[in-house]
Amino acid sequence: MMRERVYLDWNATTPLRPEARSAMAAAFDVTGNPSSVHSEGRAARKLIEDARSAIACAVGADQRNVVFTSGGTEANALALTPGLRRGRAEPVQHLIVSAIEHPSVLAGGRFAAGAIKTAPVLPSGVIDLDALAALLADNRPVLVSVLLANNETGAIQPVREVAELVHEAGGVLHVDAVQALSKIPIDIKAIGADVLTISAHKIGGPKGVGAMIVGDTLSGLEALIRGGGQEQGRRAGTENVPGITGFGAAVRAAIASMEAVAARMRELQARLEKGLRSHPGTVIFSDSVPRLPNTTLMSARGLKAETTVIGFDLAGIAVSSGSACSSGKVQPSHVLQAMNADPALLQGAIRLSLGWDTTEADIDRCLEAWIKLSSVLGKASATGLEQF
Repeated sequence: MMRERVYLDWNATTPLRPEARSAMAAAFDVTGNPSSVHSEGRAARKLIEDARSAIACAVGADQRNVVFTSGGTEANALALTPGLRRGRAEPVQHLIVSAIEHPSVLAGGRFAAGAIKTAPVLPSGVIDLDALAALLADNRPVLVSVLLANNETGAIQPVREVAELVHEAGGVLHVDAVQALSKIPIDIKAIGADVLTISAHKIGGPKGVGAMIVGDTLSGLEALIRGGGQEQGRRAGTENVPGITGFGAAVRAAIASMEAVAARMRELQARLEKGLRSHPGTVIFSDSVPRLPNTTLMSARGLKAETTVIGFDLAGIAVSSGSACSSGKVQPSHVLQAMNADPALLQGAIRLSLGWDTTEADIDRCLEAWIKLSSVLGKASATGLEQF
């Protein structure tokens, strides 16, 4: 039976996994405060530590180094701290962010505006390593923040190479892995990250829960929220037991099925992009570099993103004009601007992102809608109209 709606905005957020829903329902009946030492408190603490263990295993980290937060944005703000140091290196005083980072990283955390520099990216959508090396030479000691995979284009960044440059300069590397978690394998040690951030609602967990994972040699982290001694003194406040429990259940389910789901999404992505290109002039951004298996950012001359999103919505298909964190803002993507994309394409960029239950029928229905929309677009362009 055909779905009433087709959801192709998985990079914005995902449905709650059944495993997470069940785990959270049970956790709501656990009364104790996880900081209490009585039986009820210990029961709540066990739920948190089980989730912490699952998340640590998912990213190749030690359980004691997982710090729960209210989401990816808070985790990023917590990680971007002046004074961090790796081993016996000097505490960082400068911050370098790539030009395509999430807005929560571009905000710079607790670094002063004058201490922040931006590393450019290549037209392909990956960080310019030569430019980064030059910035590292002039800004030491430094914290560098780079996405593992971009949330708009899906472009996977050369994080291992970035780590080598940063560590050679005596710096610290923060990797925002929010969009990458459960889509590609992550090992904090293998990629060379000193601090890693993730979020629950991108993998089928609840909204409002995230985590920061620190490496064994990182020190100097200063709590953003002070008060009690929760989360090893790194993040005060009574933990969100049901949310964290749901996060743990979601990550277990996501990692267990990751390889099979990624392979299927890659096939669906190829089917989708082949169909999208049936409209002459369609551009798929970052298609020359490794990308997430579920993410397609496309545009065509004459396309108006806001109108196209509405057109898809009226056809029963949810797509995005970019990051959901920028919803309501009618402005070109900062990611595509950083990539020096053709200005004629900036105003029409549409992101389609797939998930674990996306089907061939969903893709075909999307393409049917695209053929109709692009046909109207062609007529509008031919008559000189701005919108279709």
